[in-house]
Amino acid sequence: MVKKPIIQDVTDAELSVVPPLRSAAGLPSLTETIPKALGRMGAARAAVTLANMNQRDGFDCMSCAWPDPPDRKVAEFCENGAKAVTWEAEPLRIESSFWAQHPVSELRERTEYWLGQQGRIVEPVYKPAGSDHYRPVTWDDAFAIIARELKALESPNEATFYTSGRTSNEAAFAYQLFVRAFGTNNLPDCSNMCHESTGAAMGETIGVGKSAVSYTDFAKADLIIIMGQNPGTCHPRMLTALEEAKLAGAQIVAVNPLPEAGLINFKNPQRPRGLVGHGTDLADQFLQIRLAGDMALLQALSKRVLAAEAASPGTVLDHPFLREHCEGLDAFAAHIAALDDDEVRAATGLADAEIDELARRYLAADRVIITWAMGLTQHKKAVPTIKEIVNLLLLRGNIGKPGAGPSPIRGHSNVQGDRTMGIWEKMPPSFLDAIQREFGFDPPREPGFDAVQSIQALRDGKVKAFVALGGNLVSAISDTAVAEPALMGARLSVSISTKLNRTHAFVGEEALILPTLGRTEIDRQESGPQFVSVEDTVCAVHPSAGRVEPVSDRALSEVAIVSRLARAVLGPGHPVDWAGFEHDYDAIREHIAHVCPGCEDYNVRIRQPGGFVLAHPPRDERRFPTSSGRAKLTVNELETIRVPEGRLLLQSVRSHDQFNTTMYGLNDRYRGIHKGRHVLFVNPEDLAELGFGDGEHVDVHSEAADGVDRTLPGLRIVSYPTARGCVATYFPEANVLVPLESTAEVSNTPASKSVVVRLERAFAAH
Repeated sequence: MVKKPIIQDVTDAELSVVPPLRSAAGLPSLTETIPKALGRMGAARAAVTLANMNQRDGFDCMSCAWPDPPDRKVAEFCENGAKAVTWEAEPLRIESSFWAQHPVSELRERTEYWLGQQGRIVEPVYKPAGSDHYRPVTWDDAFAIIARELKALESPNEATFYTSGRTSNEAAFAYQLFVRAFGTNNLPDCSNMCHESTGAAMGETIGVGKSAVSYTDFAKADLIIIMGQNPGTCHPRMLTALEEAKLAGAQIVAVNPLPEAGLINFKNPQRPRGLVGHGTDLADQFLQIRLAGDMALLQALSKRVLAAEAASPGTVLDHPFLREHCEGLDAFAAHIAALDDDEVRAATGLADAEIDELARRYLAADRVIITWAMGLTQHKKAVPTIKEIVNLLLLRGNIGKPGAGPSPIRGHSNVQGDRTMGIWEKMPPSFLDAIQREFGFDPPREPGFDAVQSIQALRDGKVKAFVALGGNLVSAISDTAVAEPALMGARLSVSISTKLNRTHAFVGEEALILPTLGRTEIDRQESGPQFVSVEDTVCAVHPSAGRVEPVSDRALSEVAIVSRLARAVLGPGHPVDWAGFEHDYDAIREHIAHVCPGCEDYNVRIRQPGGFVLAHPPRDERRFPTSSGRAKLTVNELETIRVPEGRLLLQSVRSHDQFNTTMYGLNDRYRGIHKGRHVLFVNPEDLAELGFGDGEHVDVHSEAADGVDRTLPGLRIVSYPTARGCVATYFPEANVLVPLESTAEVSNTPASKSVVVRLERAFAAH
């Protein structure tokens, strides 16, 4: 069965709102996914893809980076993973006639949902300068056009090369090598917009910016504190690990501005009680914190820990660990002693008794995991907030032992692996030295542009060529009204993609879309079928091999595209054997083994059952590769956001039918939203105070220091139990409200989770 593309775009005319759910998964997760998978992929293709997803000899899910358990289940996928596979592997194709029927100017008016539903891109297409249409071209012509334009730049730094987190290790390594051989470190990626704050904070304090726990640590923990994340939608397989931890005796505390169904109750669809019973209650305590109040809460908890030590000296802090492995305790303790309790109450919106209760849980636990996602990383003070997580854990030695540690949850399948492979605008000199030794050319040394800086450079005319290995930057980045014309100001835009997205509509004078294979598809090269590798959120590296026939024989693998692009741009005689890379991916892995730290004997280790785990000194041996060789307790000044009277603080969230900027559907089942996305979640007490009613339509205006009136019009108010003074709407629509220059300190990540807004009544729904 082949589904026809959606002919009409979707509006919110049929939007309906029902009460939010208080339980995640269960039977509805099966009824939502299996019939759609069968209907859109066909029975045979659906059976092969779902049976091989996240299995040892199968392919890695292309959505979230949650790790695989040691013992795989027959169905090792979640509802949103099944949606991701269906979206990628359905045999619906965009035929050549589509490009003549739909000019680029029309594509700009289409929604992200409509674009993604049109099917797989199956041939290279090119928009010439002065034209409003893409048209099919040959692969040779496509590479020749790119080579011509890149070679015509006055400097390699006039190009920027974006990377998506779905890119494999092999493709990412080849891509960064090509970009550096071309002569620039302009390598922005999706990390710049999500966990860059995590890497900055943990890199400084413990020496490694990655999770310091393994999958099995969750079931060994006494206490798990979940901050600023919604696993029920963003990484649903985490709920299984939380259920295992709960059944093993762990307590779970959720800290979030919104009550989320997945942190209230989990009905595991692979257990009888999950299908027909009550399920498993997860959170023992829910702290409904005010947006951007997490840093104050963490400091308040550390203050209580230090007070308990003062009341009973030598019994609370892990003094041997602190003496042997840490520095900065005295300065930290003196700073925390001066913490203003009134400031904590104002910042968090929490009662003292709530914080006291969490402190008692922390003090009673021998093994504590604190886990977080983008609810913490996308604030101005994101980096110091994450440093406070490290401070709290260090006080009682909760790192480098089973069941304990900081655990950032990466949101995209291989975003962490891409960084390991060198996708970063600021790779350390040791990595660049290794490239020079391995390949015989000296890569550029000056830092390149990150994602925000790339948009600024495009806006200012400093960058004239934009190349993207996957992703959808125009929708993912902040300040949409700036990002769209910035990308349209380029001379050349190139996207390597599986499906259409809005970045393909906001393009330079010349533009190309190059179709690539998906994770699900068999990748055949000259030496035979290939596999790739990925790294999950707990540093486990494992192979991934597609299991179904490609939708088109005209699509190339990411490795093949990068290799041929490098040959076209760099010319013959280059010291890198690009053709060898394409013919046999083992050739790439041999170089990875020599260049990337921790990847020695890569070809051997990746073929071990389940792959291998990268070394992590703080986790494995309580060794901290910081500048001093010790873990650092740090002093961080608290800064509370002051919201003027009549204003609110806004965060962006994902719907349940969504992964990043990809829309699988138009429902947010857990929050009670169906057939639409243009909604604003507002606390009922705030509604009454501001004089608005449930169901009214409002225009949302952000109030930034630059005085620009950024507006998201026509949102329907949904009375919802948000934290007082805080509202929420969907990403990426909310990006229009976030100034491009409004970023986290140090990491330069867009501050999308704490935007001061005012509401104005919309007299007609937009």
